[in-house]
Amino acid sequence: MELKHEFMLSARLEPPLAFGAGLRGDRIFFHAFDGRVEGERLHGTLLPGGGDWLIAHPSGWGILDVRTQIRTDDGALIYAHYPGLIEMNTAFAAAFANGTATRFEDQYFRTTPRMETGDPRYAWVNHSLFVGEGRVIEGLGVEYRVSRVT
Repeated sequence: MELKHEFMLSARLEPPLAFGAGLRGDRIFFHAFDGRVEGERLHGTLLPGGGDWLIAHPSGWGILDVRTQIRTDDGALIYAHYPGLIEMNTAFAAAFANGTATRFEDQYFRTTPRMETGDPRYAWVNHSLFVGEGRVIEGLGVEYRVSRVT
């Protein structure tokens, strides 16, 4: 088994909506209002309406629940769902508070994206497993480096 880099995904986020403490932790929604996917086989724009329904646990870890829609540059629609884990450490907290960036290695920020489409040009995403690592980017945003498990 190997990992093959497939694409970078970046998203600009609106300020979070904090719903408060629930049974599993603090629910926080980050709306992704703009973004891009860039790779050798996949180029596209994130469509409005996606985002992360994060659960921030008192342990300092967050449970990601990201859902988004991609319109490829050639018109295909792809749905993406990527659950994951993020270490909400001091580097992460400072970056969000100050609008600065982190490096991929500054925090544990991992996802397992799954993608779906009915477009035959991108049928390969329906039968692929992906893993990604994330970081905070300048402003209020995130970037993921996503690889396909071969």
